[in-house]
Amino acid sequence: MGRIKDMTEGRPGKLILEFALPLMLGNVFQQLYTFVDTLVAGRALGMHALAALGVTEWITFLLFGFVQGVTQGFSVVIARCFGAQRAGMRRERLEAGEDGSCRQAVFMGACLCGGMAALFTVLGEMAVSPILFWLKTPQEIRGLSEAYLRILCGGIPISFCYNYLAAVLRALGDSKTPLQAMTASSVCNIVLDLIFVCVLGWGIRGAAAATVAAQAVAALLCFFQTTRLPWPASERGWRRINRRLLGDELRMGIPMGLQSCITATGGLVVQAVVNGFGVVFLAGYTAANRIYGLLETAASSYGYAMASYAGQNQGAGNGKRIDEGLRVALQIGVVTAGLMSAIMVCFGKGILDCFLTGDSGTIRMAGEAGYRFLCVLALFFPLLYVLYIIRSCVQGMGNAFWPMLSSMVQLFMRVSCAVGLTALIGEWGLYCGEVLAWMGADMLLAVVYQKMKKD
Repeated sequence: MGRIKDMTEGRPGKLILEFALPLMLGNVFQQLYTFVDTLVAGRALGMHALAALGVTEWITFLLFGFVQGVTQGFSVVIARCFGAQRAGMRRERLEAGEDGSCRQAVFMGACLCGGMAALFTVLGEMAVSPILFWLKTPQEIRGLSEAYLRILCGGIPISFCYNYLAAVLRALGDSKTPLQAMTASSVCNIVLDLIFVCVLGWGIRGAAAATVAAQAVAALLCFFQTTRLPWPASERGWRRINRRLLGDELRMGIPMGLQSCITATGGLVVQAVVNGFGVVFLAGYTAANRIYGLLETAASSYGYAMASYAGQNQGAGNGKRIDEGLRVALQIGVVTAGLMSAIMVCFGKGILDCFLTGDSGTIRMAGEAGYRFLCVLALFFPLLYVLYIIRSCVQGMGNAFWPMLSSMVQLFMRVSCAVGLTALIGEWGLYCGEVLAWMGADMLLAVVYQKMKKD
């Protein structure tokens, strides 16, 4: 019970930070999955393997971003149920049977995840080859990319299991268990990467197998914790189908899953353009994206914290606390973004060189391309942190439509710049598209939040 956190009382800034910091560490370890895969591939298997992983990046986000979005949507409903339950408990003891909605919401989400996992495993395996062809993946690395993706698609049920269980725990205020799960999982991933790739010689397939096995470890640890949750002994009928809860979870989960798919679609178009710049540029761009992803983890952590905070307080009817929490979270986010920008500028070039192998001229060209990308991102990084926080706040308040529409704005900006600007200014069009995508989504969500606050 000590890990369950009621976010409807107490100082918002302290609650958000206490909740976000374990998630931040957990997300850093989660990013180590791809970070280590990329490092091992680049150093042990060569630049072609590194480029092959780069091709898979947005395809992986398309598949697993939907999983994360859907499960996060389910958790918003669970957080609202929990907040309403806690508020009711403070006013008066609930009568027997009235406190079952939170546990029932968890059960409804589990049923939905089971069906979706089976469906998307099949769809993923079917879509791998056509997507790689559509992306104009260079022939010399297409086989490597396909082998990597097929193993990851086979692990989609494991991904659903981990992401949903972690989302349930976060909805109830527990951010420590996901941290512990990711820590153990990342250590497992690093060890298995070295064994499968470097010792057994399984190549890029070994990197994919290590990722799936490591995520299974995280899922098991989260499962053990959810079995220990202190559900009220008086609950009855929580395994029954509740159409209202089922509808609420679908209304939140599907748009949030589609939001990730929309973002990934824009990324796939960008990836197709990037592939046209050749393997050397692709390797540098891939390495830069790994660093960017690692430094983005704090933003996603603040987003998760804000979604749980807003969800619980929305359920408890505490609108003013949501507004106060958002202001504090934005202040924290902007300061953090400034620190991450400094890291990209000061240490980015040295970190990029760790990923790259080959002759000195090739390494220099790939490293320069990646560093230019990092410098552009660093100038505007606070916009990304604002986007994560305000979007999660709107979602936590129960609105999934406008955040999904903000992803369409991002899609438009990325695709327009990738297709149009690159013809005029080359690779700089790709870099500008990323920044303009953040800016457009921020402006839309700021207007939406102000309108929701007045209503």
